[in-house]
Amino acid sequence: MKGSYKVEVANANLKYEFVIRRNITIIKGDSATGKTTLVEMIRDYYEDGEKSGIELICERPCRAVGGRDWHLILSVLHETIVFIDENNEFLPTVEFARAVRDSDNYYVLVTREGLPNLPYSVEEIYGIRNSGKYGSLKKIYHEFYHIYGKNSYSRPLKPEVLLLEDSNAGFEFFQNLAQLGECTAVSAGGKSNIFLKSMENSKKRLLIIADGAAFGAEMDRVMQFILEHDNITLYLPESFEWLILTSGVIVLTLEERKMLSVPEEYIESKKYFSWERFFTEFLVATTNGTYLQYAKNRLNPNYLHKAICDKIRLAMPELGL
Repeated sequence: MKGSYKVEVANANLKYEFVIRRNITIIKGDSATGKTTLVEMIRDYYEDGEKSGIELICERPCRAVGGRDWHLILSVLHETIVFIDENNEFLPTVEFARAVRDSDNYYVLVTREGLPNLPYSVEEIYGIRNSGKYGSLKKIYHEFYHIYGKNSYSRPLKPEVLLLEDSNAGFEFFQNLAQLGECTAVSAGGKSNIFLKSMENSKKRLLIIADGAAFGAEMDRVMQFILEHDNITLYLPESFEWLILTSGVIVLTLEERKMLSVPEEYIESKKYFSWERFFTEFLVATTNGTYLQYAKNRLNPNYLHKAICDKIRLAMPELGL
């Protein structure tokens, strides 16, 4: 399943309207914000149709799933937008993550806790708020909003330490930039270690760089830590491969540039568990046989040549590197 889909759900008193762009969308927030009500309305519409008093408009079927038979139900659903409430104990399990990975559905998951087994994007974590659009009609209009706006975690900073998610090609590139900028690059050895490594370097001007396409589960605690420290900031490109592709280093066709602007129209969810995997595969294929041939496990030295390095660096002007 690929593409973006507008979902409208309404009854006599409530209306929800939002767009789903990726295979995993997270809805967070406190009690009484309408999260569970949304899932219940999806369930009621599936069970009773128009008799439920609910109107549901979407190009794809929508289905609320829960209970002991969740695995059996998911196994027969295809190209469906699946809604799951947080009271289901299977939500944080490895078994559920495998079911998501192997399916061609999109998932809207209500949860107040991070789901570390799932690679979901920071850009697809939402809250629900009352916009008041239909206040005069006595209908409460609910809309999604991004919980993590870039202005809330990214600030100008000349770093002393760069903290990178892993030790592959991206780390080698930023290690080179760090040396040029008279700072130090440190590998966290995985996104789950970023929080602890941030604590270890909390006395220094720290720039954390991670793949935004799969960093969602770590965002809560890292964000709270950043808010408590003026000397720490966060940069979340989709991935290092996405950064290279959008920097202008690689000559792309018009169709390929369009792909970068609306990736949801090209990325098949069953094949790519996260967008980061898609951008890696695309960069590897696009540069194959050229002097910029890319491999994720080790950086091609040509990417460290000044002209190439500068182009990628200039694609990140906010970092002060």
